[in-house]
Amino acid sequence: MQNYLWLIPFFPLLGFVLNGLFSRKFSEKTIGAIGAGTVLASFITGGLAFFELLKLAPDSRVFIQTLYRWMATGNFALDISFRLDALSMLMVLVVTGVGFLIHVYSIGYMHGERGFARFFAFLNLFTFAMLLLVMGNNFLLMFVGWEGVGLCSYLLIGFYYDRMFDESTGMTCAQAGSKAFIVNRIGDFGFLLGVFSIFANFSSLDFDTVFA
Repeated sequence: MQNYLWLIPFFPLLGFVLNGLFSRKFSEKTIGAIGAGTVLASFITGGLAFFELLKLAPDSRVFIQTLYRWMATGNFALDISFRLDALSMLMVLVVTGVGFLIHVYSIGYMHGERGFARFFAFLNLFTFAMLLLVMGNNFLLMFVGWEGVGLCSYLLIGFYYDRMFDESTGMTCAQAGSKAFIVNRIGDFGFLLGVFSIFANFSSLDFDTVFA
């Protein structure tokens, strides 16, 4: 199972690509099936990983899969790798389980709306970003996932970019999305500051090294 951890975030990313690039060839039913089905596939894969974790001793319940060594200089190495332990496993099941229900609900809620495929593409990308956030095995991957969640929040809040968000203030949905995006950048500054501080003190961004 450890060699298939990459499938958990991959399925929603695949849904994003299919609905984002090829939606003109698909019906609403197909688009909804792709959007919800890919998240369900992630949930099932996560569930299988959960049962595999339970077979291990409590103090060794962790899976780590390294996909690619992105950077290596001296004693410092930065890998694109995924981690599943008790906490991240719980979050994976929450993200994919609740995410699947949201996708299913959205099929009926968004029926007939202009931009149906675009909405599901954004929703799949949002799920992928959240999985990257909770499964990344180092602080850099966690930050990339965090940025992805912020971007998708902006895209979803401003989905109806030509509609009014708050009539009392005259704020459009596009403006509301931009406001949320800018506010999130404040959190980014603190996040980056923490990442740089960790690297300065530990010369590593990997969780195992930092928390050893």
